[in-house]
Amino acid sequence: MKNTILFTFITTFIFSFSYSQTIERFADSIRNIYKIPELNYAIVSSEKIIEIKALGHKKINSNLIAELTDEFRIGSNTKTITSYIASLLVKEGKIKWETKFFDLYPELKAKSDSSYYNLTLQDFITFRAKIIHWSYGNTTPTKKEIKGNEQQQRYEFVSWILQQKSDKEKQKVYWANPSYVAAGLMLEKVTGKDYETLINELGKKLEIKFGFGQPNFKDKNQTWGYNEELIPEKPAENYKLNWLSSAGNLNVSLSDYVKFIQMQLNGLLGNSKELSAEEFNYMHYGLDEFSFGWEWFTDEINNLKYSFHKGSPGTFLTEVFICKETNKAFILFANKQSEDVEKGLWIIFEELNKKYGR
Repeated sequence: MKNTILFTFITTFIFSFSYSQTIERFADSIRNIYKIPELNYAIVSSEKIIEIKALGHKKINSNLIAELTDEFRIGSNTKTITSYIASLLVKEGKIKWETKFFDLYPELKAKSDSSYYNLTLQDFITFRAKIIHWSYGNTTPTKKEIKGNEQQQRYEFVSWILQQKSDKEKQKVYWANPSYVAAGLMLEKVTGKDYETLINELGKKLEIKFGFGQPNFKDKNQTWGYNEELIPEKPAENYKLNWLSSAGNLNVSLSDYVKFIQMQLNGLLGNSKELSAEEFNYMHYGLDEFSFGWEWFTDEINNLKYSFHKGSPGTFLTEVFICKETNKAFILFANKQSEDVEKGLWIIFEELNKKYGR
């Protein structure tokens, strides 16, 4: 009850003064209240960057001032990129949404649970596959059980996942990270390229520098991630991140990520040479709750539809909201993950949307 009252007071206080402040000062005040070391945000249209800022520090108690080239782990926002690559490959005829996993990997079928026999690329990309949850905190399988190079490890990991019987009750969406690992494996099979190569090719095409894993692993002067207690994630190579590459292992700077989001906006508006407006719209809104890499909702206040995705890999939090009707997108990057940070980012989104969302 005490926390609720405090949250209400802080929100009321900030909103009462926000109109006399710049958006930058307002966002920085939220950053300080919720103890976010670094906050990046951007508002873009299909044609231009309306506002983009980097606030705070890459690392607590350091002189590493925030920059727009700072790299953030985007967690599950990786799924929007995997979904886009899958959509391009379907368009090119290299795979179909109806392609079954075991049509590509028949050697794994005998030891897999029979309830998975008919799972397709679309089932995995849209979270309709009723398979087990698995994320960074899971302790099995162990590293000793999953052998080989990075691509072989993902193959062994998916093989293990498909041997585990799901105990989930029937529902519309299953939100299981391994779905996207299986989808990534299917894309690797039909292209003859590993996931890293597919990402690098897309990055070269869009002039985006994508990375993998913790930004501070290869460069300690890059962005550090923090948990809710502000304990930093120390530089280390985490094999679980590789297993989840196509589900949540990418890092990217905000200055680069805006290019991907602007490309999505242009596609939704019919300005893409790669996919039609109908294909982009189906990707974002075609299915209830979760479509092809994107969740979506209709704002009850302004009756506008937004597609969105949230990345929460443990020590970072990244959120993106896209509104086709207003030709605007809002992107928020934080290098701390907690429920309070999520509240803070929502407050910033509401303020940005209030100013720019028309």
